[in-house]
Amino acid sequence: MVLRVARERLLPILMTSLATALAVVPLVALGDRPGHEIEYPLAIVVLAGLVTSTLLNLFVVPSLYLRFGKGRREPAPVDG
Repeated sequence: MVLRVARERLLPILMTSLATALAVVPLVALGDRPGHEIEYPLAIVVLAGLVTSTLLNLFVVPSLYLRFGKGRREPAPVDG
């Protein structure tokens, strides 16, 4: 169950992260230019947070669900 959910969430997480990273990477790459004194540190923090949150969502959260999550139990069939 958890692995199926992780597989279903993989593509949306990666697409969102990639789209945001594509918007922020130019600010990091051109950060030493005049006028970018405020944008450059902010872009670094946003990019680092994006990378760490993506890795946490893809690897750590599913493993925590496997370790600590209670399995879904199907109700016993009622013979009638």
